[in-house]
Amino acid sequence: MAPPGKRHRAQSTKIQVIKGRFTKFQAKYLTTDFAKRLVFDPSLLWVSATLLLVGELFVNVLVIQRIPYTEIDWIAYMQEVEGVVNGTWDYSKLRGDTGPLVYPAGFVYLFTILYYLTNYGKNIRLAQYIFCGIYLITLALVFRIYSKSRKIPPYMLIFICCTSYRVHSIYVLRLFNDPVAVMFLFCSINLFMEGYWTLGSVFYSFAVSVKMNILLFAPALLLAYIASQGIYGTLKQLTICAGLQIVLGAPFLLTNPVAYLVGSFNLGRVFLFEWTVNWRFLPEEIFIHPGFHITLLLLHVVLLAIFAKPWFRYMKSFAKLQPTGVGMVSQLFLLPLFTANLIGVAFSRSLHYQFYVWYFHTLPYLLWSTPYSIWLRLCILGFIEMCWNTFPSTHASSAMLHVCHILIISGIFWRRHPTKDLNIDVKKEK
Repeated sequence: MAPPGKRHRAQSTKIQVIKGRFTKFQAKYLTTDFAKRLVFDPSLLWVSATLLLVGELFVNVLVIQRIPYTEIDWIAYMQEVEGVVNGTWDYSKLRGDTGPLVYPAGFVYLFTILYYLTNYGKNIRLAQYIFCGIYLITLALVFRIYSKSRKIPPYMLIFICCTSYRVHSIYVLRLFNDPVAVMFLFCSINLFMEGYWTLGSVFYSFAVSVKMNILLFAPALLLAYIASQGIYGTLKQLTICAGLQIVLGAPFLLTNPVAYLVGSFNLGRVFLFEWTVNWRFLPEEIFIHPGFHITLLLLHVVLLAIFAKPWFRYMKSFAKLQPTGVGMVSQLFLLPLFTANLIGVAFSRSLHYQFYVWYFHTLPYLLWSTPYSIWLRLCILGFIEMCWNTFPSTHASSAMLHVCHILIISGIFWRRHPTKDLNIDVKKEK
């Protein structure tokens, strides 16, 4: 047994070590400068992301428990997949209360699983908690993208989580299929960023098989394939995407191929004017006119063509710099993808309220890719949120939504040569 003096000295040494460590911790983390970094430094975004994910779990549980569920499409989804459960593989015969089935085969398989998990669609509360999980997974995937790219400040995550009642409603109070497709999309983007192109293509194609709007990202993704994989690699990835669609749709294609292709990938679908968020200021006869639809398609294609050259330059730089392992390089990949989707949303023939999740999580990134001041960016974000929360939509809310879209697209176009600045930042980080 050690003499009392030695034990006392040993204890004193331990106390001094602990005090020294606490002093270092205090000097490094318990400072005003570090607090500011937690709010403004993109490299510390993961801290805010972790805290907000935990907070969102409790918020969503509270929403589910306290706010009444609103039935819109869930029963119709269950009725549509119930036809498949009962042995009907002819797409033309699959219907619900809201009309015929209009989604690809991946939707059928996923919602068939939900059909059984929720006691044939009757256990709404369980379905809400499943969609709560989908919401949290999506947030985690988005936060990872933002953390890796180091594009936006951490305080913007608060706007993603805490300012949109509409988005929370779409996920846990309405149970639409759009969030499911978006979750698989963001999973594919994370895989592409890490260089897992084949697996990324699988998840991307599966997202398309849940809802066709994911194809809005396709023009930029095609350029990414060409720039990083070459012609043969691009053909391989396109074959994977198309092959998965054929495999998933095989039972329907073998039964009635025309009904499946026309029903699940209907590019000429006419939407109801009463639900439009973006074209309320137009007369209904113009809204449903085929000439208006063709005009929007042409404008969409023209704008994609205008952006194609800078996008391809970004993607070539991304392919060149990706092996460095520097996360900021992903900015070159993300901006074309998110912009292509925004252009598609801006020229959509109609936007319904659940379509907000198509681009909601990308808006901070897009706004921080413009040359505008922080206050103007936040104002644009606020006006977009206001437009999507105006029910029913008005002439003013629809017009304002278009103004916001035009401002973002114009700002990105004006700032379409970021590679030099990014190369400097990459050198600093290395």
